[in-house]
Amino acid sequence: GKDLFRGNDEEKKRREKLENNLKTIFGHIYEELSKKGAQTRYNGDGGNYFQLREDWWYANRRQVWKALTCKAPQDANYFRQTVCSEGKTATKGKCRCISGDVPTYFDYVPQYLRW
Repeated sequence: GKDLFRGNDEEKKRREKLENNLKTIFGHIYEELSKKGAQTRYNGDGGNYFQLREDWWYANRRQVWKALTCKAPQDANYFRQTVCSEGKTATKGKCRCISGDVPTYFDYVPQYLRW
C-alpha cells in the first residue's frame, strides 16, 4: 500500500528495477560506442550513463514520439490545445507538430499525464 510519508514500496521497487535495466542497456550501448572511439565524450558519465541517455534521447525522441502516438486518434490533443513553433502553430493531429517534431514541453510531462 501507499504510505503518505514513505510513498509506495511497490512503485519504488519497479523504479529501481527499471533504473537497473536502463543501466544495463546503456552500458551495452556505451561498450559499443567505446569500440568506435566515442568513449571520451562519456568518460566521466559513471555507471548511470546520464550524458549518454541525454544524447540518446536527443537523437531518438522524434521516432519514440511517433511510436507513442501512432495509435492516437487524429483529433487527439493533450489536456489543452498543443502548440508548436514557439506557440505560433497548433498540432495538426495525434499530438504532433506539422513538421513531425515533438512538442518540446512533452519531455517534461510525466507519462501518466500524457494519456
